[in-house]
This record gives sequence, structure tokens and C-alpha cells, in this order.
Amino acid sequence: MATPTSVLSPHEKTRVEDYLNDKVQVSADFESLDSLLSSLRAQHELQRKQLAEAQEALSNATKASNDHAEATRKRAETFNEQQADIDRRLKALTGSDASDEAAKRFEASIEKLRRLELSKGYVSLLKEAERLSKEALTNIRSSHKSAITPYARLRTIVQALKEAQPAAEGAAPHLVDYVGKLASALRDHMKTDFTKRLQGTLEQMKWPSKDLYLPDSIKAQWKDHVGLLLDLQTPELQSRDASKEEFIKPPILLPLEVMVHPLELRFKYHFSGDKPTNRLDKPEYFLAHVMDLINNFGGFFASSLQPIFDEKAQAVGSDMEWNFCNASHAYITALLPILRHKITTYLPQISNHPQLLSHFVHELMNFDIEIRETWNYIPDPYTDDNWKGMTWEVLTERGWFDRWLQVEKDFALARYKEIVDAPDSGHIDYEGVDSSATKPTKAAIRVNDLLETITERYQPLSSFSQKLRFLIDIQITIFDQFHERLHSALEAYLAMTSTIGRTVQGADGASVEGVAGLERLSRVFGSAEFLEKKMEDWSNEVFFVELWSELQERIRQNKDGGKNVAGSMSVADVASRTSQSVANGSGRGEASEGALFDETASAYRRLRLRSESVITSTLTSNVRTALKTYSRVSTWATISATLASPLPPTSDLAPAMRTLSTEISFLSRTLGIAPLRRIIRQVLLSIQTYIWNNVLMRNKFSAAGATQLISDVEHLCNVTDVALGPAAQVGSSANVLRRLNEGLTLLGLSISASKATDDESASQAKDQRGATQLGLWEVEKRLFKDNESARDLLTELNIETLSGAEARSVLERRVEIG
Repeated sequence: MATPTSVLSPHEKTRVEDYLNDKVQVSADFESLDSLLSSLRAQHELQRKQLAEAQEALSNATKASNDHAEATRKRAETFNEQQADIDRRLKALTGSDASDEAAKRFEASIEKLRRLELSKGYVSLLKEAERLSKEALTNIRSSHKSAITPYARLRTIVQALKEAQPAAEGAAPHLVDYVGKLASALRDHMKTDFTKRLQGTLEQMKWPSKDLYLPDSIKAQWKDHVGLLLDLQTPELQSRDASKEEFIKPPILLPLEVMVHPLELRFKYHFSGDKPTNRLDKPEYFLAHVMDLINNFGGFFASSLQPIFDEKAQAVGSDMEWNFCNASHAYITALLPILRHKITTYLPQISNHPQLLSHFVHELMNFDIEIRETWNYIPDPYTDDNWKGMTWEVLTERGWFDRWLQVEKDFALARYKEIVDAPDSGHIDYEGVDSSATKPTKAAIRVNDLLETITERYQPLSSFSQKLRFLIDIQITIFDQFHERLHSALEAYLAMTSTIGRTVQGADGASVEGVAGLERLSRVFGSAEFLEKKMEDWSNEVFFVELWSELQERIRQNKDGGKNVAGSMSVADVASRTSQSVANGSGRGEASEGALFDETASAYRRLRLRSESVITSTLTSNVRTALKTYSRVSTWATISATLASPLPPTSDLAPAMRTLSTEISFLSRTLGIAPLRRIIRQVLLSIQTYIWNNVLMRNKFSAAGATQLISDVEHLCNVTDVALGPAAQVGSSANVLRRLNEGLTLLGLSISASKATDDESASQAKDQRGATQLGLWEVEKRLFKDNESARDLLTELNIETLSGAEARSVLERRVEIG
């Protein structure tokens, strides 16, 4: 039903009027008035429904709000009632009206209650510990094995208390201490009881005699008592996974401790006090005694105790089985404390006696080697490292290495001084090496023997740092000192042979000239080459190769950390004494080429090359001096032909031939084939240059004179080849003088090919050089025609080293042409 317009507000009237004006604007709009009214009625009905729904929602919301307010009020009343009840109870409990004070008093009561609970727990734990202890003690008298279970439980409680105490900030120390002492006392009591039983069985077995009495009944009894002691010790053994250390020291198992005790008493009887076997200078006595104990009884433990170990290993599981891996190794582990105690008392007595200390360490190394090689002793079967040995314990753990190293260094340097001060130290040893090798001095051979002995001394060491220290502090030091000695000898020779040395110092010329001078130089050269080759050989030995590889590996691992390589030695320190490739390759992560003796070998190589050069120049100078009288011969153009065959050498050539024969013969006995050939080649080249410049190019030659010069050169070659001995090769000297011989081929040409038969000696000389039958004039014509003709001629004459100009110069030396 429409609302009358009289009840509408002015605002509503305005809106109705605007609406009608919008819908009815022209007369035609009245025709749609019915549809408009229908639309309005539908909208009105929809709005009325929406209003009814909104009123219903409002009513529901109002009711829910009133219900929530009522519930909240009731909860507040309940809370107030409870708070009042708590306040009444707290007041009655604490006797205080203030809430803060009441809270503090309440907390104090709670703390007392907590302590009461803890005390109750402590008492319960103490009662449990006491019960387990009494149960174990009771069971010992009746059933030995049943006593193990309560003891193991008690040990578990002790271990749990110790592990929990750090988290509890060290609480209950007295409880932990008491329970621990209770468990220890129980263990001692059980160990004493079980030990007595095992000792009784051992007496029946006649342990430790060589012939043991082991019937089945006694062996079974022994097995039971051994098992009891192992069961007693099992809770104390360390689990492999529980340890964070890389290496775990193996425990001494209780049954082995009992069985080793009579052996220990026997050892003390022999090696303590004033017994004749207890000698400071004979450490091998007590070391051999321990080794005999291992060898004599190791087989018994391997055959009788190992089955018990195998059963025990299966029972304890994989984490604990390493304690029962090898019975013979466990026996060795039980024996070593005897030796450690003896060493502890022995070392202070020999600390001020270098020879005794050195001898003891050497014998201890041999002891370690024998145990490793004979029994393959590995205390920890789960590590890849070998047993470090008793020597490592003495030198590293007890800190005796520096003292021992100094002792060995003093001995080595003293022995080195004896070697170099010996009257025959500078004598060349012709028997000590192969006949074809360079002969060193006796001092060099003895120094090498000394260094090899030193290697044998420290090679068994297990510590890389100690090996490297030995190498650098002793071996390379001796190498350096001997190098300095050789270098000084070479410098002294050069000073004595200099003009100033002869004049100012008044040097004895006989001691540095001729063979005497070459002998001085050969000592330096031979010693340097000998030790250089020895260092090369050592660098290829397995021991030094492994040492070099480990050095590189350590440098690679420490390249970013800046740590020292070995002890106090940095990378630079090691590189300066061994090889610079250590420092050069340290940051590249790859293996560097080199060896431990690179620096030292390089110093010896430089000394060898320099001394070889001085030998060459000395021999060259001696030969040139001897050739001076020969160079003054001026009768080459007037020498008459002779029928003597072969021609004798010119008399003025005798000094040179004598010098070559004497000095080369000495060098052939002293030097190896290779250096001897190098030196003689340089000397012959110098002779060739000298004769070419001072004889051939300064004189005119007749045919007979040319033949004489050819014969003289042949005599020089023959003398050289004979003096070289085994080092000589067929025609080797003539091949070196090839340029001179080719010049003499031209110089010795006959006047004509047809006349060659008239001059038999010239023909023979020419045939020896393989020249074709060409006469002097024909050669002269073709040689001087042009360069091409000259080259063809020289090829035809098999002349390869001379140029056309040189050939013309030689040919002009003939009196017929010049």
C-alpha cells in the first residue's frame, strides 16, 4: 500500500518529485505509467523483506551480546571467589597479609620440598650403590661370575654420574666421589680375589717356565680365571667410537698384567742394583732380555689366549672388540711398561755420557725394528700408522731428541775432522772406485762412508721432523763444510799460480806446476764429482724419495696456514738447505720437480765445472808453453828431403810431446773417460789454433818442410792417443785436429801428380789423408780461379772445415807459390 504524500517529509517529497519528473517528461510517458507502478511495488516489497531480515539479525546479535556479558560476569565472580580462597589459604600458610612476602615464603617452602626430593633421590642412589656392592661381595664367595653383574651395574651408575655432573654445574660432588670410591674399592677387592685365583693356577702351570704343565683341567681353570679378570675390566675399557683421539693407547689387560708380574720380578732381579748384567754400557742386555720374553712366550698367548679373545670380542660388540684383537700384541703391550720403567731410571745415568746415549738410542732402534718385523706389532689395529716405537717415546715424548741430535752431530763432526786431518786425506784413491771412473780423494770416500753411516743411524726414526733435522743439521752441514774445504783448495791453487801469488807470497812453483799442479786440481775435481754423483744416487733411493714426498705433502697442506714444515724450520729455511723447488712449488698444489740434495749438489756441480775448466786451462797453458820453442823454428823452407820413414819429430817438439805424454798419462789414471775426453778435446783444439797461427801461418814451407810438419802433428796425435790409454778412440786426436790436418793436406801437395812417385814420403803423407792424386799447380790453378771452382776442389779433396780464403792462405805458405 502506497504511503500518502501527506506523511512524507520534505526531503522525501523532493525525491518523489524528482523521480516523477525524470520518468514522466512527455505525454507519451503516461502510457507506461502502469509498468512503472508495478516496478515500484516490486522494489518496495523487496526492501520490506530486507528490513525484516535486518531486524531479525539485530535481535539475534543483541541476545548473543547479552549472553556473553552474563557469562563474563559469572567467570569474573568465580575468579574473585577463587582468588579470595587462595589469599585465605596463602595467609593461613605464610601468616602474612603482604602478597610479596607471602610469595617469598612460599618459594622457600617449595625449595625445601625440592631439596627433600633430591635428598630422597640421593639416598635411593646410595642405597642402590650399597646394595650392588654388598651383592657383588656376597656373590664372590659363592659364584664368581654372578659378582660381575652388580659390579658392572655399579660402574654404569658411576659413569652416568660423572657424565651428568657437568650439565648440573658440578652438583653433588660428594655423592659422585663416594659412589666412585665405593666402585673402586669393590673393583680392587674383586681384582685381588680373582688375581689370587689366577696366580694359584699359574703356579700349578709352572708359569713362567719353558715347559708349562697344562693338562685339560688346569687349562680350563686358567681359562675361567682369565675370563673373570677380562669381565671385570670390560666396563673400564674404552669404546673406539667414543674416543675423539686419532690414536688410542691400548690398555694393559688384567690377566696379562698378572702373568707378566713374575717376568717383571725376574727382569728387576737381573737389571737392577749391582748385578753384573746391569751395565750402563750394555743396554742391549735388557733389551735382548725383553725380546727373549716376547719370543719365548708370544706363541703361547697366540695359541691359548687368542681363542678367549675371539669369544670376548664377539660378546662386547664392534665398538669394544679392538681391545681383544690380537693376544700376542696384548702381551707385548703388557711387557713394555717394564721397559719404560727401566728406561726412566737408565736415561739420567747416561745423560752426561754421549757415547752411552748414542749407543743406547741405536740399540733401542734395533729393538723397535725387531718387534715390527718379527711380530708386526700394531697396538691400535684400526689405525693405518705403524707403531712409532719406544725410540719415539724416548726422543719425542720425553724430549731427548735435541740432546741425542747434538751428541750425534758432535760425533759426526769429530769424525769428519779426523778424516780431513788425516795425513793421507788428500791422496787420490785409485782403488776405491771403478777404473773407468774419476778417482776421488780418500777423504771424499771416507766422508761419503760417514754420511751413509749417519743415514743408517736415523733412517729407522718414525718422526718426519726428526729425520729432516738429522738430514739438515748433520749430513748437509758436513757436505757444506767439505765443499768449503774443496773450494778453498781451488782458490788457494789459483792464488798460488797467479803472478801476484808467485811474487808476493813466494809460492813454491814446483808444487803447482806440471803434474803436481794437475794433481791438486784433480783432487778437487774428483772429490766434487764423486760426492755430486753420490747425492744424485741418494736422491733416487726409496728412503730419500719418501722423505721428499712427505716434505712436499706437508708444504702443500700448510701453504695457507703459514705453519712451520718441521719443528722450528719454515718453508724458506728448508728450501735454502735442500731445494728451491720446495718454495717455488709450495703454493701451486702440484708436485714440484726436485730432490732433497738439489742445493748441495748444485754447489758441488759448480765446483766440479770450475775445477774442470781450470784443469783444461792449466794443461793448455803447459802445452802452449812447451810449444814456444817449436814455434820459433824457421827452417821449414830449407829442410831437405829425407828417405827416413817414418820421419822423426822435430827436436824442438820434444818438450811439448813430453808434456802431453806425462800430464795426459796422469789425467788418464785420475779422471773418468767422459771428463778426460772433454778436457783433451779442448787442449787439442788449443794446440791446433796455436800451430795454425804460430807455425803454419808464420812460415814458408818447402815440400820437405810441409812433410815434416805433417809428421810432427802425427807424432803429437800419437803421443796423445797413447797417453789417453783406454779412453782413446781410433783416430780421435786426428779428428779433433781436422782443420789443421786439412790445412796440412793442402800444404803437403806434391809439385805434380806424376812426380808424386818420386817423393815417396810426400805420397805416403798424402795417401794417409785420403787426398786424390792432384798436383800442387793444378790445385793452385783451380783454387785461385774463382769461389765456385775453389768449393768444387775442396769437396774433391774431402776438405770440409776450411773456407776458400783459408785454403788460399794455406797454399800461399808454399815457397813455390808464395
